[in-house]
Amino acid sequence: QEGSLCAQHCLNNLLQGEYFSPVELSSIAQQLDEEERMRMAEGGVSSEEYRTFLQQQPSVNMDDSGFFSIQVISNALKVWGLELILFNSPEYQRLGIDPINEKSFICNYKEHWFTVRKLGKQWFNLNSLLMGPELISDTYLALFLAQLQQEGYSIFVVKGDLPDCEADQLLQMIRVQQMQRPKLIGEEAAQSRDQRLPRSDVDQAIEVNHPFDGTGMLDEDEENFQRALALSRQEIDMEDEEADLRRAIQLSMQGSRRSELSGSLPQNVPQSSHSSQTGSLSSEELRRRRQAYFEKQQQQLQQQEQTPNLQDKATLSSSTPEPGSGGDMSEEDMLQAAMNMSLESVRNHLNSEEEK
Repeated sequence: QEGSLCAQHCLNNLLQGEYFSPVELSSIAQQLDEEERMRMAEGGVSSEEYRTFLQQQPSVNMDDSGFFSIQVISNALKVWGLELILFNSPEYQRLGIDPINEKSFICNYKEHWFTVRKLGKQWFNLNSLLMGPELISDTYLALFLAQLQQEGYSIFVVKGDLPDCEADQLLQMIRVQQMQRPKLIGEEAAQSRDQRLPRSDVDQAIEVNHPFDGTGMLDEDEENFQRALALSRQEIDMEDEEADLRRAIQLSMQGSRRSELSGSLPQNVPQSSHSSQTGSLSSEELRRRRQAYFEKQQQQLQQQEQTPNLQDKATLSSSTPEPGSGGDMSEEDMLQAAMNMSLESVRNHLNSEEEK
Protein backbone atom coordinates (compact mmCIF):
# COMPACT_ATOMS: atom_id res chain seq x y z
CA GLN A 1 0.00 0.00 0.00
CA GLU A 2 1.30 3.44 -0.97
CA GLY A 3 0.81 6.23 1.56
CA SER A 4 -2.74 6.36 2.96
CA LEU A 5 -4.50 5.59 -0.32
CA CYS A 6 -6.44 2.78 1.34
CA ALA A 7 -9.72 4.05 -0.14
CA GLN A 8 -8.32 3.65 -3.65
CA HIS A 9 -7.03 0.14 -2.87
CA CYS A 10 -10.36 -0.73 -1.28
CA LEU A 11 -12.28 0.20 -4.43
CA ASN A 12 -9.88 -1.55 -6.80
CA ASN A 13 -9.87 -4.71 -4.65
CA LEU A 14 -13.65 -4.66 -4.66
CA LEU A 15 -13.83 -4.33 -8.45
CA GLN A 16 -10.74 -6.54 -9.00
CA GLY A 17 -8.99 -4.13 -11.32
CA GLU A 18 -7.22 -0.76 -11.54
CA TYR A 19 -10.41 1.22 -12.06
CA PHE A 20 -9.69 4.29 -9.90
CA SER A 21 -6.60 6.44 -9.52
CA PRO A 22 -5.88 9.08 -6.86
CA VAL A 23 -6.49 11.81 -9.44
CA GLU A 24 -9.94 10.53 -10.29
CA LEU A 25 -10.90 10.25 -6.65
CA SER A 26 -9.57 13.74 -5.99
CA SER A 27 -11.78 15.09 -8.78
CA ILE A 28 -14.82 13.46 -7.20
CA ALA A 29 -13.86 14.98 -3.81
CA GLN A 30 -13.50 18.46 -5.33
CA GLN A 31 -16.85 18.14 -7.03
CA LEU A 32 -18.46 17.21 -3.72
CA ASP A 33 -16.80 20.16 -1.98
CA GLU A 34 -18.12 22.55 -4.61
CA GLU A 35 -21.66 21.17 -4.30
CA GLU A 36 -21.53 21.57 -0.52
CA ARG A 37 -20.23 25.15 -0.85
CA MET A 38 -23.04 26.06 -3.18
CA ARG A 39 -25.63 24.66 -0.79
CA MET A 40 -24.12 26.61 2.09
CA ALA A 41 -24.16 29.80 -0.02
CA GLU A 42 -27.90 29.50 -0.58
CA GLY A 43 -28.37 30.73 2.97
CA GLY A 44 -26.29 33.80 2.25
CA VAL A 45 -22.58 34.30 1.77
CA SER A 46 -22.53 36.65 4.75
CA SER A 47 -24.11 34.16 7.13
CA GLU A 48 -22.17 32.80 10.12
CA GLU A 49 -22.51 29.21 8.92
CA TYR A 50 -21.08 30.01 5.51
CA ARG A 51 -18.04 31.84 6.99
CA THR A 52 -17.43 28.95 9.36
CA PHE A 53 -17.61 26.50 6.45
CA LEU A 54 -14.99 28.48 4.52
CA GLN A 55 -12.66 28.63 7.54
CA GLN A 56 -12.54 24.85 7.76
CA GLN A 57 -9.83 22.77 6.05
CA PRO A 58 -9.72 23.09 2.25
CA SER A 59 -11.77 19.90 1.86
CA VAL A 60 -13.86 17.68 4.12
CA ASN A 61 -13.78 14.86 1.55
CA MET A 62 -10.02 14.37 1.21
CA ASP A 63 -6.70 15.45 2.69
CA ASP A 64 -3.03 15.54 1.72
CA SER A 65 -2.36 12.06 3.13
CA GLY A 66 -4.61 10.41 0.52
CA PHE A 67 -7.67 9.89 2.69
CA PHE A 68 -11.09 10.02 0.98
CA SER A 69 -14.48 10.19 2.70
CA ILE A 70 -17.35 7.74 2.44
CA GLN A 71 -19.12 10.23 0.14
CA VAL A 72 -16.25 9.96 -2.36
CA ILE A 73 -16.34 6.13 -2.28
CA SER A 74 -20.12 6.08 -2.59
CA ASN A 75 -20.09 8.46 -5.62
CA ALA A 76 -17.28 6.41 -7.22
CA LEU A 77 -19.32 3.20 -6.95
CA LYS A 78 -22.40 4.84 -8.46
CA VAL A 79 -20.53 4.88 -11.76
CA TRP A 80 -20.81 1.06 -11.70
CA GLY A 81 -24.38 1.03 -10.48
CA LEU A 82 -23.39 0.00 -6.96
CA GLU A 83 -24.87 1.29 -3.72
CA LEU A 84 -23.67 1.28 -0.13
CA ILE A 85 -25.97 0.45 2.80
CA LEU A 86 -24.90 0.65 6.42
CA PHE A 87 -24.73 -2.94 7.71
CA ASN A 88 -25.79 -2.22 11.28
CA SER A 89 -28.52 0.24 10.39
CA PRO A 90 -32.05 -0.61 11.66
CA GLU A 91 -33.38 -0.66 8.09
CA TYR A 92 -30.91 -3.32 6.97
CA GLN A 93 -31.18 -5.38 10.16
CA ARG A 94 -34.93 -5.60 9.73
CA LEU A 95 -34.34 -7.37 6.44
CA GLY A 96 -32.73 -10.27 8.29
CA ILE A 97 -30.31 -11.10 5.47
CA ASP A 98 -27.61 -13.68 6.26
CA PRO A 99 -24.15 -12.14 5.55
CA ILE A 100 -23.08 -15.18 3.48
CA ASN A 101 -25.85 -14.36 1.01
CA GLU A 102 -24.30 -10.96 0.24
CA LYS A 103 -21.52 -10.38 -2.29
CA SER A 104 -19.18 -7.91 -0.61
CA PHE A 105 -18.65 -5.50 2.28
CA ILE A 106 -16.62 -2.33 2.73
CA CYS A 107 -15.20 -1.75 6.22
CA ASN A 108 -13.94 1.55 7.63
CA TYR A 109 -12.20 2.50 10.89
CA LYS A 110 -10.98 6.08 11.19
CA GLU A 111 -8.96 6.62 8.00
CA HIS A 112 -8.54 3.00 6.94
CA TRP A 113 -10.71 1.21 4.35
CA PHE A 114 -10.67 -2.41 3.17
CA THR A 115 -12.91 -4.85 1.29
CA VAL A 116 -14.37 -8.24 2.23
CA ARG A 117 -15.59 -9.95 -0.93
CA LYS A 118 -16.92 -13.28 -2.11
CA LEU A 119 -14.90 -14.77 -4.97
CA GLY A 120 -16.38 -17.92 -6.41
CA LYS A 121 -17.90 -19.71 -3.45
CA GLN A 122 -15.49 -18.47 -0.77
CA TRP A 123 -15.01 -15.27 1.21
CA PHE A 124 -11.75 -13.32 1.35
CA ASN A 125 -10.44 -10.46 3.43
CA LEU A 126 -8.79 -8.15 0.85
CA ASN A 127 -7.14 -5.82 3.38
CA SER A 128 -4.33 -3.92 1.67
CA LEU A 129 -2.26 -4.09 4.88
CA LEU A 130 -1.89 -7.86 4.47
CA MET A 131 0.67 -9.59 2.27
CA GLY A 132 -2.15 -11.38 0.45
CA PRO A 133 -5.86 -12.34 0.63
CA GLU A 134 -7.06 -13.98 3.82
CA LEU A 135 -9.53 -16.84 3.46
CA ILE A 136 -12.69 -16.53 5.62
CA SER A 137 -14.97 -19.53 6.03
CA ASP A 138 -18.75 -19.19 5.79
CA THR A 139 -19.18 -20.10 9.45
CA TYR A 140 -16.58 -17.51 10.50
CA LEU A 141 -17.88 -14.64 8.34
CA ALA A 142 -20.65 -13.51 10.71
CA LEU A 143 -18.27 -13.72 13.67
CA PHE A 144 -15.62 -11.76 11.76
CA LEU A 145 -18.04 -8.93 10.97
CA ALA A 146 -19.31 -8.87 14.55
CA GLN A 147 -15.73 -8.60 15.80
CA LEU A 148 -15.08 -5.65 13.47
CA GLN A 149 -18.16 -3.89 14.76
CA GLN A 150 -17.03 -4.43 18.33
CA GLU A 151 -13.66 -2.88 17.47
CA GLY A 152 -15.40 0.25 16.18
CA TYR A 153 -15.52 -0.42 12.44
CA SER A 154 -18.32 0.87 10.24
CA ILE A 155 -19.46 -1.82 7.79
CA PHE A 156 -21.26 -1.11 4.53
CA VAL A 157 -23.01 -3.69 2.37
CA VAL A 158 -22.34 -3.30 -1.36
CA LYS A 159 -25.56 -3.74 -3.31
CA GLY A 160 -25.54 -4.32 -7.07
CA ASP A 161 -23.80 -6.46 -9.65
CA LEU A 162 -20.03 -6.36 -9.52
CA PRO A 163 -18.08 -6.46 -12.81
CA ASP A 164 -16.86 -9.85 -13.93
CA CYS A 165 -13.31 -10.76 -12.99
CA GLU A 166 -10.96 -13.66 -13.71
CA ALA A 167 -10.52 -14.57 -10.04
CA ASP A 168 -14.26 -15.00 -9.54
CA GLN A 169 -14.58 -17.21 -12.61
CA LEU A 170 -11.63 -19.40 -11.57
CA LEU A 171 -12.83 -19.84 -7.99
CA GLN A 172 -16.27 -20.86 -9.23
CA MET A 173 -14.64 -24.09 -10.39
CA ILE A 174 -12.17 -24.82 -7.58
CA ARG A 175 -11.90 -24.18 -3.88
CA VAL A 176 -8.70 -22.97 -2.26
CA GLN A 177 -7.18 -24.00 1.05
CA GLN A 178 -5.04 -21.65 3.13
CA MET A 179 -2.63 -23.29 5.54
CA GLN A 180 -1.30 -20.07 7.11
CA ARG A 181 -2.80 -16.65 7.60
CA PRO A 182 -1.01 -13.94 5.57
CA LYS A 183 1.20 -11.65 7.62
CA LEU A 184 0.96 -7.92 7.90
CA ILE A 185 3.37 -6.01 5.69
CA GLY A 186 5.18 -4.48 8.65
CA GLU A 187 5.19 -7.78 10.55
CA GLU A 188 7.32 -9.58 7.97
CA ALA A 189 9.78 -6.68 7.81
CA ALA A 190 10.14 -6.71 11.62
CA GLN A 191 10.82 -10.46 11.64
CA SER A 192 13.45 -10.09 8.93
CA ARG A 193 15.14 -7.37 10.97
CA ASP A 194 15.14 -9.53 14.10
CA GLN A 195 16.77 -12.40 12.19
CA ARG A 196 19.63 -10.11 11.16
CA LEU A 197 20.37 -9.09 14.76
CA PRO A 198 23.48 -10.66 16.34
CA ARG A 199 22.86 -13.59 18.62
CA SER A 200 23.42 -13.23 22.34
CA ASP A 201 26.47 -14.66 24.11
CA VAL A 202 24.26 -17.29 25.75
CA ASP A 203 22.99 -18.56 22.40
CA GLN A 204 26.53 -18.73 21.02
CA ALA A 205 27.77 -20.61 24.11
CA ILE A 206 24.96 -23.13 23.82
CA GLU A 207 25.80 -23.73 20.17
CA VAL A 208 29.50 -24.22 20.99
CA ASN A 209 28.81 -26.67 23.81
CA HIS A 210 26.07 -28.50 21.91
CA PRO A 211 26.83 -28.16 18.20
CA PHE A 212 24.18 -29.39 15.82
CA ASP A 213 25.73 -31.83 13.39
CA GLY A 214 22.55 -33.36 12.02
CA THR A 215 22.75 -36.45 14.22
CA GLY A 216 20.28 -35.13 16.77
CA MET A 217 20.73 -34.81 20.47
CA LEU A 218 22.97 -37.08 22.52
CA ASP A 219 21.33 -40.26 23.68
CA GLU A 220 20.53 -40.87 27.34
CA ASP A 221 23.59 -43.03 28.07
CA GLU A 222 25.98 -40.45 26.68
CA GLU A 223 24.34 -37.68 28.69
CA ASN A 224 24.56 -39.74 31.90
CA PHE A 225 28.23 -40.45 31.21
CA GLN A 226 29.01 -36.78 30.70
CA ARG A 227 27.15 -35.88 33.88
CA ALA A 228 28.99 -38.52 35.94
CA LEU A 229 32.34 -37.39 34.54
CA ALA A 230 31.63 -33.81 35.54
CA LEU A 231 30.64 -34.84 39.08
CA SER A 232 33.80 -36.96 39.39
CA ARG A 233 35.99 -34.01 38.41
CA GLN A 234 34.28 -31.85 41.00
CA GLU A 235 34.88 -34.45 43.75
CA ILE A 236 38.58 -34.77 42.82
CA ASP A 237 38.99 -31.01 42.96
CA MET A 238 37.32 -30.87 46.37
CA GLU A 239 39.56 -33.69 47.73
CA ASP A 240 42.69 -31.90 46.48
CA GLU A 241 41.59 -28.68 48.14
CA GLU A 242 40.89 -30.47 51.46
CA ALA A 243 44.32 -32.19 51.38
CA ASP A 244 46.08 -28.87 50.73
CA LEU A 245 44.17 -27.29 53.60
CA ARG A 246 45.12 -30.06 56.07
CA ARG A 247 48.79 -29.86 55.00
CA ALA A 248 48.83 -26.09 55.50
CA ILE A 249 47.32 -26.44 59.00
CA GLN A 250 49.96 -29.01 60.03
CA LEU A 251 52.82 -26.83 58.79
CA SER A 252 51.38 -23.85 60.60
CA MET A 253 51.12 -25.79 63.89
CA GLN A 254 54.68 -27.06 63.56
CA GLY A 255 55.97 -23.58 62.89
CA SER A 256 54.13 -22.23 65.92
CA ARG A 257 55.64 -24.84 68.24
CA ARG A 258 59.15 -24.19 66.92
CA SER A 259 58.84 -20.45 67.34
CA GLU A 260 57.65 -20.84 70.95
CA LEU A 261 60.52 -23.18 71.83
CA SER A 262 63.20 -21.11 70.11
CA GLY A 263 61.95 -17.92 71.76
CA SER A 264 62.32 -19.44 75.23
CA LEU A 265 66.11 -20.04 74.85
CA PRO A 266 69.01 -17.60 74.31
CA GLN A 267 69.82 -16.97 70.66
CA ASN A 268 73.45 -18.11 70.98
CA VAL A 269 72.51 -21.47 72.58
CA PRO A 270 71.93 -24.33 70.14
CA GLN A 271 68.70 -26.20 70.78
CA SER A 272 69.21 -29.48 72.63
CA SER A 273 68.19 -32.79 71.17
CA HIS A 274 65.83 -33.07 74.14
CA SER A 275 64.02 -29.78 73.43
CA SER A 276 60.83 -31.68 72.74
CA GLN A 277 60.66 -32.50 76.48
CA THR A 278 60.49 -28.77 77.41
CA GLY A 279 57.64 -28.14 75.02
CA SER A 280 55.19 -28.94 77.80
CA LEU A 281 56.40 -25.89 79.85
CA SER A 282 54.98 -22.49 79.10
CA SER A 283 57.36 -19.77 77.95
CA GLU A 284 56.59 -17.63 81.01
CA GLU A 285 57.38 -20.44 83.47
CA LEU A 286 60.58 -21.31 81.65
CA ARG A 287 61.63 -17.66 81.72
CA ARG A 288 61.11 -17.45 85.48
CA ARG A 289 63.12 -20.63 86.10
CA ARG A 290 65.90 -19.42 83.85
CA GLN A 291 66.02 -16.04 85.60
CA ALA A 292 66.19 -17.64 89.07
CA TYR A 293 68.88 -20.05 88.03
CA PHE A 294 70.86 -17.26 86.35
CA GLU A 295 70.89 -15.23 89.55
CA LYS A 296 72.05 -18.25 91.55
CA GLN A 297 74.85 -18.95 89.07
CA GLN A 298 75.98 -15.32 89.23
CA GLN A 299 76.49 -15.69 92.96
CA GLN A 300 78.41 -18.92 92.53
CA LEU A 301 80.55 -17.31 89.82
CA GLN A 302 81.64 -14.56 92.16
CA GLN A 303 82.65 -17.12 94.84
CA GLN A 304 84.52 -19.34 92.37
CA GLU A 305 86.59 -16.64 90.62
CA GLN A 306 89.53 -17.59 92.84
CA THR A 307 89.51 -21.20 91.64
CA PRO A 308 89.03 -21.21 87.83
CA ASN A 309 90.25 -24.77 87.41
CA LEU A 310 87.60 -26.12 89.70
CA GLN A 311 84.98 -24.01 87.95
CA ASP A 312 86.06 -25.35 84.56
CA LYS A 313 85.86 -28.86 85.90
CA ALA A 314 82.43 -28.21 87.42
CA THR A 315 81.23 -26.64 84.19
CA LEU A 316 82.49 -29.58 82.13
CA SER A 317 80.90 -32.09 84.45
CA SER A 318 77.63 -30.14 84.46
CA SER A 319 77.42 -29.70 80.69
CA THR A 320 78.26 -33.32 79.93
CA PRO A 321 75.48 -35.75 80.74
CA GLU A 322 76.37 -38.98 82.43
CA PRO A 323 76.51 -42.08 80.22
CA GLY A 324 73.31 -43.95 80.09
CA SER A 325 71.27 -41.09 81.55
CA GLY A 326 70.97 -38.79 78.51
CA GLY A 327 67.71 -40.27 77.47
CA ASP A 328 66.23 -39.84 81.00
CA MET A 329 67.13 -36.17 81.70
CA SER A 330 64.48 -34.29 83.62
CA GLU A 331 63.29 -30.84 82.71
CA GLU A 332 65.38 -29.37 85.55
CA ASP A 333 68.52 -31.10 84.23
CA MET A 334 67.88 -29.82 80.76
CA LEU A 335 67.42 -26.29 82.06
CA GLN A 336 70.60 -26.48 84.11
CA ALA A 337 72.58 -27.75 81.13
CA ALA A 338 71.29 -24.95 78.94
CA MET A 339 72.11 -22.29 81.54
CA ASN A 340 75.62 -23.68 82.05
CA MET A 341 76.27 -23.35 78.35
CA SER A 342 74.94 -19.79 78.41
CA LEU A 343 77.10 -18.83 81.41
CA GLU A 344 80.16 -20.33 79.76
CA SER A 345 79.58 -18.18 76.73
CA VAL A 346 79.22 -15.08 78.93
CA ARG A 347 82.41 -15.91 80.82
CA ASN A 348 84.39 -16.44 77.62
CA HIS A 349 83.14 -13.11 76.35
CA LEU A 350 84.25 -11.35 79.57
CA ASN A 351 87.69 -12.92 79.43
CA SER A 352 88.16 -11.80 75.85
CA GLU A 353 87.23 -8.24 76.85
CA GLU A 354 89.75 -8.24 79.74
CA GLU A 355 92.56 -9.44 77.48
CA LYS A 356 91.92 -6.54 75.09
